[in-house]
Amino acid sequence: MKIGNFEIDNIYCGDSLVLMKDIPDEAIDLIITDPPFAIDFKARRNNYNRDPEKVLEGYNEIPKEKYYEFSFNWISQAYRILKPTGSMFVFSGWTNLKDILNALDDVGFITINHIIWKYQFGVFTQRKFVTSHYHILFVVKDEEKYKFNKIEHYPEDVWIINREYWTGKVKTPTKLPTALVRKIILYASDEGDLVFDPFLGSGQVVVVAKALNRHFLGFEIVPQYCEFVRERLKSVQINLFESNNE
Repeated sequence: MKIGNFEIDNIYCGDSLVLMKDIPDEAIDLIITDPPFAIDFKARRNNYNRDPEKVLEGYNEIPKEKYYEFSFNWISQAYRILKPTGSMFVFSGWTNLKDILNALDDVGFITINHIIWKYQFGVFTQRKFVTSHYHILFVVKDEEKYKFNKIEHYPEDVWIINREYWTGKVKTPTKLPTALVRKIILYASDEGDLVFDPFLGSGQVVVVAKALNRHFLGFEIVPQYCEFVRERLKSVQINLFESNNE
């Protein structure tokens, strides 16, 4: 099955700001994405407790002074391609959170929740508090129509979920925990829905979507990451997926 020029249940290597223009209007059920940081991110720094030789190079950064423009451009496309019943979850650190929030408002998204993901550690600091959380912005086009499967009796907006380690394995610089992505997908979509990530990175969104019997589509600008995600997708077993972090 295709949407526009793209086969679903597939990923494509290229600039998402270009590729997204070829997705038809209101074609996507759920968008989950962790866009570039614009913080001069050094993926191979020793204080991330990684073996630098196991971290794939090629992380593509956005200049800080262009971050609002970048955010507005991709968020505009996200708004266009999302169904009225759909929703989007955007991950952000605090540094450029203002640009993302402003872009979401300016495009026309409605914010449902400002979720805090609390993880177990941050990078060591000397003269400020250690950052050990991410913001997850839960937004929709229509606050009367979006899907919300209440999979927990009392769904709170602070999620304590540990980061994952791929000890001894080749990895991309950043990776969302399986349990975190799984939680979002179960809350915000049904089996057979189409889940999209315009900035794949490690491919965690599409890998978990496939495992949960959702259709998926993803874009990534770094060729090495694309190959990495394709290899991960080959080993996914649908409906046999369980997270060790729950």
